[in-house]
Amino acid sequence: MIEIAVHAEAQWQSLGDWDALGKAAVLAALSASPFATLLTATPLIEISVRLTSDDEVHSLNREYRGKDKPTNVLSFAMIEPEDMAQLAGSRDPEIMLGDIILAHGVCLAEAAERGVRVEAHATHLIVHGTLHLLGYDHMGDEDAEMMEALERQIMSALGLHDPYAIED
Repeated sequence: MIEIAVHAEAQWQSLGDWDALGKAAVLAALSASPFATLLTATPLIEISVRLTSDDEVHSLNREYRGKDKPTNVLSFAMIEPEDMAQLAGSRDPEIMLGDIILAHGVCLAEAAERGVRVEAHATHLIVHGTLHLLGYDHMGDEDAEMMEALERQIMSALGLHDPYAIED
């Protein structure tokens, strides 16, 4: 079973139904991954999605990643990638998979730059963040291509834009 807690600060609230969008993005990412069994696993799998300010993300990015600037999305996994396969059969009653945190101003600016609705861009960032919680990364070319292909598949399944389409 999965529990997705979505918290949108005031500046986000007028932009969409973040509870529904956040949950749909996380569920779509999990469903398309090799870890879809977590959706019906015995332990309660928890994921937190927080939509907050650029200042908060800047602070977290500086503290935990050593980067002194805001970024669009941060993911803080609580489970090591090599332990993901065993989660569905865990005897723990609850497992915190991790936190996904989006920066308001960065997200709005990127959506405008790409010519997409902020809800669609934020959905992509939540999908991206969920995949990070599942152990995906984009550090090497092969890993990046695999992650991007999965993101494209998930966004298409949600009826949304290709986040990696190259505009002419």
